[in-house]
Amino acid sequence: MRFLKIKNSMILPILHFTLIGLDNAVRTFDMRKVENFDMPTLVLEGHTDTITGLRLNSDCSHILSTSMDNTVRSWDVRPFMLYGEGARQQKLFAGASNNYEKNLLRCAWSPDGNRVASGSSDWFVYVWEANNANIAYKLPGHRGGVNEVDFHPTQPIIASMSSDKQIFLGEIEAS
Repeated sequence: MRFLKIKNSMILPILHFTLIGLDNAVRTFDMRKVENFDMPTLVLEGHTDTITGLRLNSDCSHILSTSMDNTVRSWDVRPFMLYGEGARQQKLFAGASNNYEKNLLRCAWSPDGNRVASGSSDWFVYVWEANNANIAYKLPGHRGGVNEVDFHPTQPIIASMSSDKQIFLGEIEAS
């Protein structure tokens, strides 16, 4: 069994794993249910094009997904949540784009969960406030699509990697 370390103190067994496919849905499987292993325990639908990135937040309660449909979405994956059409989708973050190149753009949560970020084909890094989906930063500098972003674990710094073969570190205000 594999284990997941959270916030330097809690160790949890990895009992679920999440997959994405070309059908624009995120599926979560429970590794304890071997007899029904082909049946997902959770299906998150809402994207209208291929999903290119997933990121679980630090307390494992939400998944962030980015897609070629030019959206970044936050999903509540806690157990015992009310079901219904769109009940698990929490926020829609607009602004980041994916163009004709169809690059695999990735997303990230800040360590405190207050911000989310994504790369974009328009050469910018987008950073949103997680609670209201407002754009906090639109960071320029790259000369190609931004494929990967990540937050520093303890400092207010964001890293971005691009098709222009450059890695940028940017300092942002602490949240």
